[in-house]
Amino acid sequence: MSVKYLSKARWLLLPALALIALVGLSPLSLASWIHPVDALKLSFGINPHPKALVLPTPKPLSAMAKLGKGLFFDKTLSGSGQLACASCHSPEADYGPPGNAAVMAGGPALHQQGFRAVPSLKYLYRQPLFSIGPDAPGDNDQVLTVQQQAALAAASTHTSKSAGNTARSAANLVPMGGLFWDGRADTLQQQASGPLFNPVEMAAPSETFVAKALASGPYRQQMQRLFGQQVFDSPRQAVSEAMFAIARYQMEDTAFHPFSSRFDAWLQGKARLSQSELRGYLAFNDPKTGNCAACHLDTVSKDGLPPLFTDFQYEALGVPRNPAIVANHNPHWFDLGLCGPFRADLQAQTQYCGMFLTPSLRNSARRRHFFHNGVFSSLNEVLNWYVYRDLAPERFYPKDPSGKILAFNDLPRRYQANIDTTDAPFNRHPGESPALSAAQIKDIIAFLGSLNDGYRPGH
Repeated sequence: MSVKYLSKARWLLLPALALIALVGLSPLSLASWIHPVDALKLSFGINPHPKALVLPTPKPLSAMAKLGKGLFFDKTLSGSGQLACASCHSPEADYGPPGNAAVMAGGPALHQQGFRAVPSLKYLYRQPLFSIGPDAPGDNDQVLTVQQQAALAAASTHTSKSAGNTARSAANLVPMGGLFWDGRADTLQQQASGPLFNPVEMAAPSETFVAKALASGPYRQQMQRLFGQQVFDSPRQAVSEAMFAIARYQMEDTAFHPFSSRFDAWLQGKARLSQSELRGYLAFNDPKTGNCAACHLDTVSKDGLPPLFTDFQYEALGVPRNPAIVANHNPHWFDLGLCGPFRADLQAQTQYCGMFLTPSLRNSARRRHFFHNGVFSSLNEVLNWYVYRDLAPERFYPKDPSGKILAFNDLPRRYQANIDTTDAPFNRHPGESPALSAAQIKDIIAFLGSLNDGYRPGH
């Protein structure tokens, strides 16, 4: 072997060797980092142990899903006649909100502002039903109410969440699953009907209004073929069937769960990660620094399902109040997440006030607003807040007339004990070193960019 080749090989191995110090924190095995061939592959950004992923298979849409697709883009179902599901869940924006506003405008005249940032509809096909805590072995025949589940959870011991041991924290009796930021819908059918009748969203005035729009629109015959000639005799049935069709569209069309990112290709050994992305991948999984994977799980399941980058659980993080939301101009109004105001069954469970659903991070690099209130407009802002929330709160929260920092100002003080102050990076105190450096933040953002759908080899 020539000296020139050895020199080149040594130079190529340097990035991988530098990363070996973090092997204990890596989702890859120790053997992958110290094996010469594996280390060389990693230095090129190649996954040394590709996996076969179990992916949704694209198939022609059923008649039901085709109906749902048409309804998804139909503006006539709204009170204004100008909003469809796709208006707020745009295919061009990863089925999330288009434009630059933190929250969308709706209502009968499109002049009423929403209360929360619009979440993406992508990757919801594996979202579990809302519950509090995992199923108890041997208790599968006992059906507990949400309130009973909450009482059991209150008496349990809570384990800190760590990217190094997600199995342990997964056993916590905590709220998880459901749709919307507060999990109040369990099915995509329920989720579809929520915005339809919300007075500040699609603002349909009644089921009768929607049923008439369906009966007079281009889908009348389709609905009668699928649901029977009498489907329009009951407005409630007609609306329910239409929402079911929209749900089938979201389940069947793999555009809602394509798994077409470069990271997915890398998992399968079909793409490379840059050195910055690989460093970001490690920091993302480091329980002492980023600890991102504690909530945004990034490993392939035992049966080959690709990661969704969420544990489906709820967290109280204490993000700043967003003054761009009109409702927040009222100092007595608060969005308490699981405690209300949009779900009522957990209002008495104050230990959950301020908790919101952990979203998937897929396509997050293309989002324009983050968290339930859309308060941050870039991943750089988000990660800096994670790192400096407790080290330099003055960077994010306002001060009262006396100069006191009003930390966690979007949650009443009586509920602020619910906010996570134990899991990294929220376990730092003023004067301590930040969990992530600026370079590490940049690397994590680079890694998150690899989660964007639409990767095409060679482009």
